[in-house]
Amino acid sequence: MTQEDSKARLSKALWKIYQRPPRPEPFSRNSDMFWIDPDFSERILQQHLDESHGAASRPADERAAQIAWLQDKLRLQPGRHLFDVTCGPGLFAVEFARRGCRVTGVDFAPVSIAYAADLALTAGVTDRCTFVEEDIRRMDFAGAAFDAAILLYGQLAVFPPDEAQAVLTQIAQALRPGALLCLELLNADRVDKTDSSWWFTDDSGLWDDRPYLHLGERFWFPEQEASLERYQIVHLETGELSEIQISDQTYSIERMVAMLNQAGFEAVEIYPDWDGLPVEDAGEWVAYLARKAPTPPTAQRQAG
Repeated sequence: MTQEDSKARLSKALWKIYQRPPRPEPFSRNSDMFWIDPDFSERILQQHLDESHGAASRPADERAAQIAWLQDKLRLQPGRHLFDVTCGPGLFAVEFARRGCRVTGVDFAPVSIAYAADLALTAGVTDRCTFVEEDIRRMDFAGAAFDAAILLYGQLAVFPPDEAQAVLTQIAQALRPGALLCLELLNADRVDKTDSSWWFTDDSGLWDDRPYLHLGERFWFPEQEASLERYQIVHLETGELSEIQISDQTYSIERMVAMLNQAGFEAVEIYPDWDGLPVEDAGEWVAYLARKAPTPPTAQRQAG
């Protein structure tokens, strides 16, 4: 590509940004293909493994505190089978396997799943780990009778409410009666409810291995209780433009408890601020502990 070609593309990209829709709607654009792009997936993996921040995965000391808490609350004795929904690179899953649990992890990022499998191999726990590359909206583990499940770091919020409800129902169907789910979501009272914009440049980073310009916008939609962040990434060497939209749904505690009940859970316990764990941003989160409701006798007879 010549320098003239790059300049022409850069000019076109800037005009496209200038002419962008002023206020997109939450969940109006599917960004899945970008997140599973091999190059981006590799870069996001590096963010997961970077111990200097908790932007993708929490640092090791914070994970250790959460894992100890989860092992106690979810009653994860050796031999129990844990369902790790959106397992990422397996940082939680493999540690639970080290502690004697069997773990099935699901994530749709191919590089993260490959890393999780390698991590299990290095730890010598491949016999206790199964990792599945799949979109959790399309997973079907009904009848697996897992002993517990985790869905952490607000990952449920990237789906619109109807899809989030379906995911919770799928998880419930994958658990045995009486099994526990730990769900982590942002505290709706602490979420930023203002519109904002920002920009920065970098020589390399999450958005490219080469110099880029990042232009970000955040929109809050009070009627839907949702936010949308729109990123315009100008790849400076080529002049190409990438546009990413990420929506996040917030849930009041009352609404999420109702959704869990609808999915087939009961006895929901609420732990604001991560129950006082030494997690840097604990105040922004709520952990839910919900028990899979017993199978009604009529359903048992029909199944038999």
